[in-house]
Amino acid sequence: MKQSYAASPEQSLGRRVNEPAPTYRSEFQRDRDRIIHSSGFRRLEYKTQVFVNHEGDLYRTRLTHSLEVAQIARAIARTMGLDEDLTEAIALAHDLGHTPFGHAGQDALNACNKQYGGFEHNLQSLRVVDWLESSYADFPGLNLTFETREGILKHCSIPHARELGDVGERFINKTQPSLEAQLTNIADEIAYNNHDIDDGLRSGLITLEGMREVALFAESYDRVMWDYPELKGRKVIHETIRRIIGFQVIDLTENSLRNIKEANIQNLDDVRNHPQPLIEFSQKLFKSNQELKRYLRKNLYFHHKVYRMTRKAQLVIEGLYNAFIEDLKLLPPEHQKLAEQYQKDKGEKGRALAVIDYIAGMTDRYARAEYKRLYDVN
Repeated sequence: MKQSYAASPEQSLGRRVNEPAPTYRSEFQRDRDRIIHSSGFRRLEYKTQVFVNHEGDLYRTRLTHSLEVAQIARAIARTMGLDEDLTEAIALAHDLGHTPFGHAGQDALNACNKQYGGFEHNLQSLRVVDWLESSYADFPGLNLTFETREGILKHCSIPHARELGDVGERFINKTQPSLEAQLTNIADEIAYNNHDIDDGLRSGLITLEGMREVALFAESYDRVMWDYPELKGRKVIHETIRRIIGFQVIDLTENSLRNIKEANIQNLDDVRNHPQPLIEFSQKLFKSNQELKRYLRKNLYFHHKVYRMTRKAQLVIEGLYNAFIEDLKLLPPEHQKLAEQYQKDKGEKGRALAVIDYIAGMTDRYARAEYKRLYDVN
């Protein structure tokens, strides 16, 4: 049953451009459907999660990651009586602004653009749905509801928040987003931690023996081997990760419902005015997750093979940015026109924004091809 503190499509704060109400769909269903049909969503299939997608067909991409986040988030939303469609829409859109090559690309683009405000992928995701998608006759972007846009913008610097109007106000006023937005943020963490374990083990860069040094993994692994002492291979890994996800989902659900009850949350205004997020793990599981993150950071994300790929990605992004900033004529004609218009409106910052939009929208393979076209002298 839907709870009184859930977001309601009937009470949505609306869209940037007014539209007639949808037929046979809620406003949040319409948001979800527009996201799924967007070109930015399709491009996620060829954007890196941890491993670049040409290294193996079974590794996660930004697309499969987004689908996994949506599944986890929607399941919890149903249990908690939140709006499932809003939750799913936020989950499917949360990575639309991610650069090629995952966090390596994001960090490189942020460093390149430091003098013009850096790069924030959540802000870029919002920019994609507000402006860069170009399919509709009556408005730029996807014209999503305030609630979906708010959930996409998980983090934002204060200078950028001041430029965003309504959707940036909570970062200035230190209020909270909807429970659906809070939930999706944690579901993202559950998905990438556990599925990075799976991809890391599949690649051989981390081992079962090493993962058993992490309490959260060891507890689930030991229970699996107790229940199925003859189980071997991929089934052991899948069963262990499945149980970790289940344990995290249960802990998050029960702890969050406890928080809501103890804070006497009655409606969405109570959620927004609460001093801290209500959707959170128990302290015990929070600490276990921190241990897991530290292990993955040290042993997977900074593994020398991953780091080599990361460094190559940084060189590609830096090379593209520097070439385009120096000479806009290297951009495709349509992007040249945008860059000239942005520069006219916002000066050098606008010029940089056009370059950022072009690079951030690339898939991994397109970025590699563009780099080769610019720098290969053969």
